[in-house]
Amino acid sequence: MRVSGVSALLGLALIAGTAQAQSNPQAEAQALDLLKRGIAFRTVAGAGNQTFDYATYLKGVLVAGGFANDDVRVERLGDTAYLVARYRGTGKAANGAKPILISGHMDVVEAKPADWERDPFTPIIENGYIFGRGASDMKYDLSTLTATLVQLKREGFKPGRDIVLLLSGDEETAMKTTAALADQYHDAELLLNIDGGGGELDESGKPVIFGLQGAEKTYGDYELSVTNPGGHSSAPRKPNAIYQLARALERLGDHEFPGQVNEVTKASWRASAAQAKDPKIAEAMRRFAANPNDLEARAALRADPGLIGQTGTTCVATMVAAGHAPNALPQRATATVNCRIFPGTSVEQIQARLSEVVADPEVKVRYIDSGTVASDASPMRADLMQLVTRAVHARFKDVPIVPVMAAGASDSMWFRARGVPSYGVSPIFMKSSDSFSHGLNERTPLSEITPSITYYKTLLTGLAK
Repeated sequence: MRVSGVSALLGLALIAGTAQAQSNPQAEAQALDLLKRGIAFRTVAGAGNQTFDYATYLKGVLVAGGFANDDVRVERLGDTAYLVARYRGTGKAANGAKPILISGHMDVVEAKPADWERDPFTPIIENGYIFGRGASDMKYDLSTLTATLVQLKREGFKPGRDIVLLLSGDEETAMKTTAALADQYHDAELLLNIDGGGGELDESGKPVIFGLQGAEKTYGDYELSVTNPGGHSSAPRKPNAIYQLARALERLGDHEFPGQVNEVTKASWRASAAQAKDPKIAEAMRRFAANPNDLEARAALRADPGLIGQTGTTCVATMVAAGHAPNALPQRATATVNCRIFPGTSVEQIQARLSEVVADPEVKVRYIDSGTVASDASPMRADLMQLVTRAVHARFKDVPIVPVMAAGASDSMWFRARGVPSYGVSPIFMKSSDSFSHGLNERTPLSEITPSITYYKTLLTGLAK
């Protein structure tokens, strides 16, 4: 997943000064080589999945870069694989010796070459961008982070605590490798997820905001179904499964879920209000952060599709199916309702609420298990905020650092569910118009390589000392 949660909050504009990131030619060259080679691995679920091969390649890079062979482990799981690499520390960390975890994923979503302008699994560099599946989600961050770890080894950095790199192999699908990693590595200080967060540039290339992801909504699909004996269409009768389902969906469409806030979204609303161009929206943001039951403020925010997801749980009908023949009364009608559930609310609670809203015992509501788990928001740590602020402001002075909540799920949810505070910390700044994750002609500007390495070094040396 490459969803920062930043652009969802904002029609903001901020002009900020910039500082040149410290250049490290050896690490930069390695990061670019890793990225090009990484894109060429077809790490897509199903037949021909090359995730194990990609993980084995990365192990070779890490071992060649100074990691002990026994400290880098690649494990198969079904048709995919995961990687664990331990950067051993001295055990002398000032505030305890629990490790810092870094998570990311090696797999990518499917890409059909016939649909792309360029072959998705052949890295192409054009006009300062690298094109290819995974160019942004998420082999770019994976490559710069790997190059940073090797550079730290090269420089002789000895962390006070272990740094453990955990790369999953099916984050885009079943997340079985993530669940396995969370089962093994949940006794940790915190987790840095390089597949979340990040910075926003306006269309002129000026920095707007940087999001530190501290929460994710839970993904939930529900099936609404109505069954009926049916009959011949020449003799209509009541009830009709299609009409019953349609009435249920209309009630759901009219339903307003309550407004909700947590530590992350409160901070996000307040920071957004300080930068919002529209004073009425800014006031609504401040009022909602103070009182999510403020109906007027909630209505103003929910009128904007870019903001509604941050105000609480959302549920929307996405698929319908009914009937079996054009000349027969429907025997079954079903609809899929997709929900993005606010942290702290269970999938069972939403299932019960949907049944209440539908208000028809003949409309059955069933949760479709997609392998996701609910997790609470992570507490915003002062030490992490300070380090992220230092790293970002070294490049873009005075850019707001804002805690954000993502509408989608990432590897973080499995670790949060196991009690590990988890944060999306990707350093990449991009324009919204350059965001093609999961889409055609995915790309990322190569100008992000140098600042990414500088940023990761600041975070890791600061947190692990």
